[in-house]
Amino acid sequence: FDGRTSTCKVVRFIVLLCVSDLTSAQIRYSIPEEQERGAFVGNIAEDLGLNSPKLSARKCRLVSQDGKQYFGINMENGILFVNERVDREQLCGESSTCSLSFEVRIENPSETHRVEIEISDINDNPPGFPKSELALEIAEVTAPGTRFPLESAHDPDVGMNTVNNYQLSSNEHFSLKVQTRSSGNKIVELLLEKPLDREHQSTFHLMLTAFDGGSPKRSGTVEIIISVGDINDNAPVFDREVYRTDLSENAPKGTLVIKVNADDSDQGTNADLTYSFSKHASRQVRELFSLDPETGEIRVQGPLDFEKSNIYELDVQAVDHGAPTMAGHSSVLVRLTDVNDNSPEIQLTSVSSTVGEEATPGTVIAVISVTDLDSGKNGEVHCQIPRNVPFQLQKSPENNYKLVTSDRLDREKVDRYNVNILAWDSGSPPLSTNKTIEVSVSDINDNAPRFDQSSYTAYVMENNAPGDSILSVTALDPDLDQNSHVSYSILENPIQDMTSFPYVSVDSKSGNIYALRSFDYERLKHFQIQVQARDSGSPSLSSSAAVNVIILDQNDNAPAVVSPVTRNGSATVGPVPQSAPAGYLVTKVMATDADSGQNARLSYQLRKATDPSLFTVGLQSGEIRLVRNILDTDAPKESLVILIKDNGQPRFSATVTIGFSIVANVTGNDFKHSNFLKNSERFSDLNLYLIIIFGTTSFLFLLIIMMLVALKCHQDRRFARRSTARESMHYPGMRESGAIPDAYNYRFCLSPESAKSDFLFLKSYNSTLPQNRNISTVCCCLGQTISEDNFSRRSAPHQAVNYTGVGAEPYHYSICLSPESSKSEFLYLKPYTATLPYTETLAAIYPLPHHKRLKRITEEQHNSPCVCAAEPSSGSQI
Repeated sequence: FDGRTSTCKVVRFIVLLCVSDLTSAQIRYSIPEEQERGAFVGNIAEDLGLNSPKLSARKCRLVSQDGKQYFGINMENGILFVNERVDREQLCGESSTCSLSFEVRIENPSETHRVEIEISDINDNPPGFPKSELALEIAEVTAPGTRFPLESAHDPDVGMNTVNNYQLSSNEHFSLKVQTRSSGNKIVELLLEKPLDREHQSTFHLMLTAFDGGSPKRSGTVEIIISVGDINDNAPVFDREVYRTDLSENAPKGTLVIKVNADDSDQGTNADLTYSFSKHASRQVRELFSLDPETGEIRVQGPLDFEKSNIYELDVQAVDHGAPTMAGHSSVLVRLTDVNDNSPEIQLTSVSSTVGEEATPGTVIAVISVTDLDSGKNGEVHCQIPRNVPFQLQKSPENNYKLVTSDRLDREKVDRYNVNILAWDSGSPPLSTNKTIEVSVSDINDNAPRFDQSSYTAYVMENNAPGDSILSVTALDPDLDQNSHVSYSILENPIQDMTSFPYVSVDSKSGNIYALRSFDYERLKHFQIQVQARDSGSPSLSSSAAVNVIILDQNDNAPAVVSPVTRNGSATVGPVPQSAPAGYLVTKVMATDADSGQNARLSYQLRKATDPSLFTVGLQSGEIRLVRNILDTDAPKESLVILIKDNGQPRFSATVTIGFSIVANVTGNDFKHSNFLKNSERFSDLNLYLIIIFGTTSFLFLLIIMMLVALKCHQDRRFARRSTARESMHYPGMRESGAIPDAYNYRFCLSPESAKSDFLFLKSYNSTLPQNRNISTVCCCLGQTISEDNFSRRSAPHQAVNYTGVGAEPYHYSICLSPESSKSEFLYLKPYTATLPYTETLAAIYPLPHHKRLKRITEEQHNSPCVCAAEPSSGSQI
């Protein structure tokens, strides 16, 4: 059987004994230690001649005396195997033989067999020393050839596997001596080969290695540290032959005079020194001075008097601890100096520990007396206080001083002063004395509360709940007690012609500001209040801070359609010619949103149409254009539902239904004229004249002109009558950057026979006009009256357009044209105001909000030209 890397030899001895019904045998096996669990030991069934399949039925079991089951038996095949780790060194120690025994018991019939297993040793342990380091001390005078026993290494293995040899690291002073005793143990000794010299080398580090005889070999090491011992062959030496020092006569007991120091070149106890006075030192010296035996410090231990003796000579010595002892000697000269040994004394009388911060300069705080027991220069005293305090000393005769205030006191800056009074004499060196006077400053109400910010800004979302906290203000008063107790209130400040009290309130103690109502951004975008902080002093002081409340917009308004004019959500616009090309502008939907920012950003979508494939709507512009040419199969009447949405969260929307007709009998001139009027975005600059030439000279157009000339008088009378009836259209101003537009009123009358027109821009400068002034532009028109049918189709019949907004200035414009004009000027009315929205002008021709054209007749068009004059309705000039 091959177990691990070695062959397990099984030796079997079988002895059969027949005693009555009991059958027994003895079997012996041999295995190496440290076999793996399950390793094969032997086939016990085969060796005992037993039937393997019947082992389990006969209740075969292993029984040991110590109860440990190192081995087990397989009941199916009778193989004996290793059940637990077997460590020979743990079981038998260093015994040369080692075995384990147990019994195999079988029933039916009862049999008992004894099994003995011999455990052979393997080289599984290296040699080891008791310590990792071995220290030796050898005197430098030791003679060569001296031996020093060393501790042997230990290897728990036996036989050839135990310690077999030693080896010492290479060196010139020591070698190794190994002896083998009769028992087989090896004794190791260190042999000194050469004399030692501590001054040359004081320490040796050697490495001792032990090897066993196993295969493979194992080893263990120990470090040998050898210290060379010293002998006392040097006397102590002081670093000075004579020490000199000066000492004040009033040096107190324990004062360090000087420290002496000596060195000994030996080591160990031979270099340990003890300091002392020598036999030559006098009794007086021993009474006045002490010498520390370990440190060599000489200190004062008695009172010194310069008048009795001004110099002392101290004889000292240092003795080592060698055998025999050796000593070194030196002397110390101490010279006494005369000093000013009395300090000034400070006495305080009439001390006032508290002073009010309203105290005037010169107020007496304390009376001070300074004395010195010395005489002469040593008795002359001086006194001062720090310069960084609002006090000063006033000197009086006989070394008396007054401590008075030198400046105004401010308790809020410093509420307590520690005035340090320093007195010194004129001695050499001068002596001084300090004394501190504590002065407390009492408070008066001289500070108003201070807000932590000069102004505050609060942001409140509109539609807030009444009672919501919008901001907290804080004011601090540096005074004390009641003078620093702050209460808050709101000062009356008009907001939209109302006091601020219905809008907000403030907690008088905490400074929390609360909203008293729900704010509406569209009505009130911001307002300012003044918050007052007042202390409880007498008299009380106060301060205020501005609080700017900014109302933040919420998307709480749906878009509103302003053009075209709707009724019940529907509007009808002019007809569209059937010959209109793709891209033709049918109309433009305009809407406003009372909100602001993204909440007022509108988008237009085509929600429903009679024919969705025929139309497109500009997402941002709201322009309804043809996608393709109109076919004969298209419905003559179209209806579109336009969805207008804002960009807020949540999004609001509105719808408008646009209806118009598709007509086939529209002349080319009318088509061009209508298409020109519907593309008003081409005309947006000042004093820009765009000449539109109607080149059609068809017979039908000439016939119509002749008919109009024949009916001129009749048309003029009807036109004049219609000019007196003005219809008013109201268009709310559209926002731009939150501004509110001005209001304008327009009145128009147009001639339908114009074949050519000029555009004139009129500018009304709002900065030069007073509030609520009405300005009218009057145009006198002569000629025939336009027929009702033509006028209703071609122009807006004397419509008065009122363009209004909150706080705007109204203007009135009236234009009338002659029906016989062969040339016309299109007049742009473009009021310049900072608040005017992007739709700067209004059109005179239907649909009014989409076009910015007004007509005016020039003098060359008629014998009685239409003269337009600007007349301020209340006396102002344009």
